[in-house]
Amino acid sequence: MLPPQSPETAAWPDRLEAAVPGVRVVIGDGAIEQADAAYGVLAPELLRRAERLRWLQAPQAGPAPDFYYPALVDHPVTVTNMRDTYTDHVATHTLALVLAMARGLPRYVRDQQAARWAPDWDPRSVLPLGEASALIVGVGAVGAEVGRLLAEFGTTVIGVDARITEAPKGFDALHPVDRLDKLLPDADVVVLTVPHTPQTEGMINAERLKHFKPTAFFVNVGRGPTVRLDDLAEAQLGGIALDVFETEPLPPDHPLWSRPDVLITPHVAGAGPHAAERRFAVLLENTRRFLAGDPLINQVDKAQRF
Repeated sequence: MLPPQSPETAAWPDRLEAAVPGVRVVIGDGAIEQADAAYGVLAPELLRRAERLRWLQAPQAGPAPDFYYPALVDHPVTVTNMRDTYTDHVATHTLALVLAMARGLPRYVRDQQAARWAPDWDPRSVLPLGEASALIVGVGAVGAEVGRLLAEFGTTVIGVDARITEAPKGFDALHPVDRLDKLLPDADVVVLTVPHTPQTEGMINAERLKHFKPTAFFVNVGRGPTVRLDDLAEAQLGGIALDVFETEPLPPDHPLWSRPDVLITPHVAGAGPHAAERRFAVLLENTRRFLAGDPLINQVDKAQRF
């Protein structure tokens, strides 16, 4: 168990040893030379000392980009992550952002702050989800659940994904990534859930934003570096909702803060109960599998970072 440790992981070593006979858990990096497996962020100097290491459990679903440095990518160690431990929370948060924009709630929140009574009965101020088309860019666990929830409102749901080829429940169609620009002009809602990889960095930029419908709502709950914020700040869309940002915290002088059509939450889509227990469950399951010589869950393509 590599440093730093958090209060939520303090009891994990004892719990692992009690649950998995034969495993010995050491806290800190002093025994890295003898470690067969490790949990946490493995610095390059520790990797050089880790002569026996065969498995590294990342502490997050999407660790910081420098987690996968070249030496780790080239090393034979198997890396697993914590994906799917926040799926329900992130999907619910995403739906809340979509519903808020579809019903014009950001405007009414500002009116409430100003004690201003200003009902808007223009039919164009509301997006009827039962008549709308949503494009989900990234159809992993979160994207699939977002699409399923939107389909319950009668929304036509289209997916785009680099690896998944079978449309999840609720999706009307699924396309490869090279179809993205052709699909964007028909989407009333565009939801981005993709991880940060060399291929997805900056995928939403000034050039791609030209393909968006001018009235479209755009939501990003994936990773901040996938969207060029300065380009987005220049775009004219129906609404923008962001939970992740290219720079975090978002600088207080960034123009997105003051735009009335932008809804911002500070990287909290994954907030919710049971997160620590879900992460421990992944570590426990993989520990059991590792000792049994079985395939590990949540294995990562290190070169792609997911």
